[in-house]
Amino acid sequence: FRMKAGGKKPLIPPDQLTVGKLLQQNGYRTGMIGKWHLGFENEKNPPADTALPGGPVDRGFDSYFGIPASLDIPPYYYIRGDRAVAPPSLTIADSNSEGWSKIQGAFWRAGGIAPGYKHVEVTPKFTDEALAFLADQSAEQPFFLYLAYPSPHTPWLPTKEFEGQSKAGMYGDFVAQVDASIGRVLRKLDAQKLSDNTLLFLTSDNGPVWFEGDTQRFGHSATGALRGMKGDAWEGGHRMPFLARWPGKIAAGSKTDQLTCHTDLMATLAELLNVNLPEDAGPDSFSMLSTLLNQRPTSIIRTTLVSQSSGGYQAIRGGSWKLIPGLGSGGFSEPRKEKPQPGGPKGQLYDLEDDPRETTNLYQKHPETVAILTKLFDQYRTTGRSR
Repeated sequence: FRMKAGGKKPLIPPDQLTVGKLLQQNGYRTGMIGKWHLGFENEKNPPADTALPGGPVDRGFDSYFGIPASLDIPPYYYIRGDRAVAPPSLTIADSNSEGWSKIQGAFWRAGGIAPGYKHVEVTPKFTDEALAFLADQSAEQPFFLYLAYPSPHTPWLPTKEFEGQSKAGMYGDFVAQVDASIGRVLRKLDAQKLSDNTLLFLTSDNGPVWFEGDTQRFGHSATGALRGMKGDAWEGGHRMPFLARWPGKIAAGSKTDQLTCHTDLMATLAELLNVNLPEDAGPDSFSMLSTLLNQRPTSIIRTTLVSQSSGGYQAIRGGSWKLIPGLGSGGFSEPRKEKPQPGGPKGQLYDLEDDPRETTNLYQKHPETVAILTKLFDQYRTTGRSR
């Protein structure tokens, strides 16, 4: 699901199974804190003391505190449960940072804002809310907390404590603050004596907005050796860190090259709960439980993956192969889109096992692989599912 900046309606249908609803139905206390960005009714002009249907508490969560969209998309206000804490009755001008592009730094768009709302306070406030939620948990009652920080997405707003902590400017400082915030959450789990029996995931949704000029200026690439950035069809736009911790279950320091997607959390938790997913739930979800536990798979594992760039390129992975049906990044990086040249390739094909940096286009060298992946993608698009 993806909520565009101008969206006004909930994107998740009321009868659709969500991870929150799955766990809620199986005896878990479920809570969400942070950025929703999947739509509320009337979210752009929330009435005072009136319910905003379609949000987390209507889609599987017992409690919610957060913001309706990204921290750079107005209006800016908090929601607790299904009601605005204070409506965005004031206005705020847009914000940018000198020395950065218009969509980097302390960037946000002009619009409505609630009285007393300060962008810089949002990340610390969400951490405090997470600690309060955990303080109310015990080992006797299973719980699920979805903590969705809007950071280090723009606006990059490191507090004074973290200014100058990195060699990558505002962005690096803000990443350091997010890291420290997560550390506070982990220490709270320890204090509550919950760490040993808690399965914890830490990941992100897309790559950073980090241009080639930023890499040259700071001597640092925010995507490491990967090509591209947020929005791109290249790996820098989609390949994310994915950390899992479960003491006594997941071996500390272990790694895997198994292909995995965020959508796999649904099937993974269903297998963990020993329940069968309905046919219409998790259409692109494959359990990664055996991968996490380093055990022989008891269900079909993921071998393919479809991703979409901001410019509409729908790439497909098949084993180590990756097919991008066009030329250019398909996203933010230049060149965004290129026209095929006479006799040249119409798309991009990379072998990520040998070429994770996507430097060598094998589209014309392996037409049979292009044909297989194209047919597979057409099948997924026609059926609406890959599971």
